[in-house]
Amino acid sequence: MALEIAKIEAILRGIAILLLVSTACLVGLDSQTKFVIVYEKEVTYKDLHALVVLVHVDAVAAAYNLLQLCRCSVSAWGLGNLKGSYRYLSWACCVLDQLAVYTTFAAHLAALEHSVLVLTGAKVFQWVKWCNKFTRFCFQIGGALTCCFIASVLMAMISFISAFNLFRLYSPKHFLRLKGT
Repeated sequence: MALEIAKIEAILRGIAILLLVSTACLVGLDSQTKFVIVYEKEVTYKDLHALVVLVHVDAVAAAYNLLQLCRCSVSAWGLGNLKGSYRYLSWACCVLDQLAVYTTFAAHLAALEHSVLVLTGAKVFQWVKWCNKFTRFCFQIGGALTCCFIASVLMAMISFISAFNLFRLYSPKHFLRLKGT
């Protein structure tokens, strides 16, 4: 059973990596230039600070998941003796997985909120609606946000698997006592 769970975790991590990298690329490479009144205005992800944070957080999360993919691939395909029996490694993986999920989800929500303000505008803050003028930019950011929220759901599932791998090491009858002790 542990072998199948490790394979599922490896597959989920691989898909999450692809989605996080595609989000970072879609946002980071997105720009559009339009002629506005008397000058050309170029809009990039650097104009919205939440999108800059999104690119950096997604790149770091993809790198972290790549390292964890290497770890769980070794145990999933029997190339090593890392079957989750090391309690400290399991604790570290569980805590880091949850930290990664919370951080990426917070960055994704901040980018979504900033994008909604760009989409609808806000008269109080004197924000204009960008998506009326820069439609391709907005559609590409919308696709990237879809990818990043799917990646967040996958990373939450990975965090559940990590927590399961940790707590199956402990006895169900004795509080925080390892099985077999």
